[in-house]
Amino acid sequence: MAATRRLAAIMFTDMVGYTASTQTDEAAALRLLQEQEELVRPVLAGHQGREIKSTGDGFLVELDSALHAVQCAIDIHKRLHERNAKQGGQPIRLRIGVHLGDVEERGGDIFGDAVNIAARIEPLALPGGICISGGVFDQVRNKIPARFEKLQPRALKNVRFPTDVYRVELPWGEAEATGEPAPPTRLAVLPLANISPDPKDEYFADGLTEELISALSKLRELRIIARTSVGQYKSTAKSVSQIGAELGVASVLEGSVRKSGNRLRISLQLIDAVTQEPIWAESFDRELDDVFAVQTEIAERTAGALRVELLGPEQEAIHRRPTSDLAAYNLYLKGIHAVRQATYEGLTESIKFFRGAIRKDPEFSLPHSYLANTYIALAGDTLAPRVAFPRARELVGRALELDPNSSDAHTARGNLALQHEQDWAVAETEFRWAISINPSDANAHYWYAMLLWTVRRYEEALEQLRTAIELDPLWELPKIGLTTVHTLCGDLASAVASAEEERDRDPSNPAARIRLATVYARAGRRDDAAKEVERSTGVLSETDRWNRAVVRAALGRPEEARSLLAEWTAASSSRYVNPALIAGLHAALGEKEEALEGLERDTKAGGRSLWSEYQWSAFDPVRGDPRFGSLLQRLNLLRDAGGTSRIPA
Repeated sequence: MAATRRLAAIMFTDMVGYTASTQTDEAAALRLLQEQEELVRPVLAGHQGREIKSTGDGFLVELDSALHAVQCAIDIHKRLHERNAKQGGQPIRLRIGVHLGDVEERGGDIFGDAVNIAARIEPLALPGGICISGGVFDQVRNKIPARFEKLQPRALKNVRFPTDVYRVELPWGEAEATGEPAPPTRLAVLPLANISPDPKDEYFADGLTEELISALSKLRELRIIARTSVGQYKSTAKSVSQIGAELGVASVLEGSVRKSGNRLRISLQLIDAVTQEPIWAESFDRELDDVFAVQTEIAERTAGALRVELLGPEQEAIHRRPTSDLAAYNLYLKGIHAVRQATYEGLTESIKFFRGAIRKDPEFSLPHSYLANTYIALAGDTLAPRVAFPRARELVGRALELDPNSSDAHTARGNLALQHEQDWAVAETEFRWAISINPSDANAHYWYAMLLWTVRRYEEALEQLRTAIELDPLWELPKIGLTTVHTLCGDLASAVASAEEERDRDPSNPAARIRLATVYARAGRRDDAAKEVERSTGVLSETDRWNRAVVRAALGRPEEARSLLAEWTAASSSRYVNPALIAGLHAALGEKEEALEGLERDTKAGGRSLWSEYQWSAFDPVRGDPRFGSLLQRLNLLRDAGGTSRIPA
């Protein structure tokens, strides 16, 4: 019989937990499967769904339209929801995936990419939920009274291109309520409330929160949410269950700290994020110099409650006192508090505190690492690299001497190798070492991702970025990194989706609109790019101003690039301005000789600023020039005959 081809809506269903239930009570599992089939088949028939075959604990179904398929999926879940609400015992929950595409029928079965994609979309649904492809969403978005949540673009197995996937939000909310629970070892430490008589002791509560995160991160079986995400819940009115759902954690450690003179009272409770019941609760009334013993006890209590075995090295790590000088520790906590303000003023103030801590106790490793990372953060921004990096190198060396097992110190050493030395092998060794010490270190995963995309190992970079997002779900930098990597590897559909999500999270952020405009321009969507650029009003960093000027130049409006070039060229005589940004403006304006001459001057003067910008589209006009290739070779960024950088994996 000849094969026939047609456009069809494809639905896959799968019964959640069926395989596991057969191993505990096979007869009961079979009865539940039969009941599921009796409930689902009439719904399929009511929507003219053609049952192609049973997949054991689910169905492959063909329907004549995307609208009928999604409505059918909703009605299936509605019927199962009503059954589960009325009947005790084990619930029946399905995952359902729907895709629209071309299929080929042979011998009563259907084949093709559409079937494969639908099969890969179904597991992305929550138990009791529905996932649909972007093509289906386009057909039903204004025709079904349901909300849709767009997921990160997915690279589906055996599917060549990333696929847009949406979750259908059901009105009874069962999918969300019955989603797979977070692993019991995922934990968030919420900012401790400062209830000290002196409001200025806020720094102590903030610093102690970070120290608890650090102490618990030393337990390798735990996955601790990073401070960037938990910091956003300071003084929140949200419930523990809501926070747990947003962060994807099974338990939450929360409490308060009261510091009065040399007395310290820390009140804590570890709470189950689903039931909101306390797992343990205790108040610690101690002298201030017992603060390290309290941290150790909290880590041990938490590990015991979560049934995490403490290995010998972990026991040693959490019992080690970082310093015997409380004045030095106090200055160190003030430095952390200043850094977390995320402002230039805060970074500058933190330098004073970290230096003070080091003067008090030269054997105290932590302020060495933090101060080194502060200098690295300022390098190329407000501090010339030739000033910042040597200071950071000395501090990192000392930090590693004092504590070879410091994840922060190894991350800082990796950043020096990445940003200053362009020694990719050393950078990778250090980042991987930092992650092996502290797998919960989102910062190390992020910087490792930057190294990987710099040397064009894009798939590995995406993996590290996704890990960083899992560990720090509310931190924006790794999400912006996804846009960067998708753009660099030419996956512009995913880059657009990621950049649009960033803009939609904060429409008032002009930097997000500029990044989206950059991707739109690269994707050839010039009108969309122009609209986003015009809406990018507000305070911008130098890099964001540069990006906006380059996009406008690409759209045929070079005035801003010329103005910015004149401003920075004049300013560079009195302050540090990244020479690669000036050269990039020349290149974007078609001034190739000026761009290459500027980069040559910077390189001869010891500058190595091109490593992070060399893949940007602004440098496309000079990319094929042998002089540009020579510059890349000096940065250990090799170049093949076609003008493309190639770095071994």
